Amino acid sequence: MSVAPDPSEIFHRAAQEGKRRLDQPLLELASTSFIAGFTIVFGIAALGIVHSVVEPQFGGVAKLAGALAFGVGVVLLIVGRAELFNENFFDPVATAVERSDSWLISRLLRLWTLTFAFNLVGGTLFVFVLSVDGALPPGSGEALSKTAEEIAHRENMGMFADAIAGGVLVSLLSHLLLSVNSVGSRIAVAYIVGFLLALGPFDHVIVTVLHVLFGMRFGADVGVGVLIVTTVVSTAGNLVGGLGLVTFSHVAQATGARQSGE
Repeated sequence: MSVAPDPSEIFHRAAQEGKRRLDQPLLELASTSFIAGFTIVFGIAALGIVHSVVEPQFGGVAKLAGALAFGVGVVLLIVGRAELFNENFFDPVATAVERSDSWLISRLLRLWTLTFAFNLVGGTLFVFVLSVDGALPPGSGEALSKTAEEIAHRENMGMFADAIAGGVLVSLLSHLLLSVNSVGSRIAVAYIVGFLLALGPFDHVIVTVLHVLFGMRFGADVGVGVLIVTTVVSTAGNLVGGLGLVTFSHVAQATGARQSGE
């Protein structure tokens, strides 16, 4: 029976993983971020397909079924070791904290900026592929379009709050993955987080933007200006939730655990 690691051990594992992520060559980082972008689109497409199949018969249960389907996309992402914006907050910050000579600001910004950009590039290209007429089952486009309108036309403060929650969930995922020791446990954790993310729905900027873009391709009443606002608000909320609430609180937890052990 394996024993769950204590906060100090989790933080040490995070710092090691963060070093790997920060040290990635440009081509590797761009590739893994690009892969993450189109991988998560599978989850969005699955959500739309399942929602369209379930809603005519079971109405409101379709939202639950769609969330269950979306979780598979996060599992593919984690098992494939792709690089998703916000999921890579905790690990590299842990590395920066353990380094006494530098906070590695330029390398952190490089990691997060390139991840964000290539997540969107990879995801957008795959959205265009799957939105070709006949690529998805009948009704899927309508379901994705309806959800996109619901996402994009919320009040900004509500979207910001949902993005804080989404940032917490996705950054918490990286912490939880370091707390388990088996592939099965990693898959279970990834699936649960993906399910909760879609069930809210809680905004992760990459997922949200790609979902709205998917809907726009199927005729959603969403303009480019609204898409830009959605991107900005979701990003801000993810930073507050992912960095402010999860990452820095776990840094404080690990620091306190080390001080108590000295």
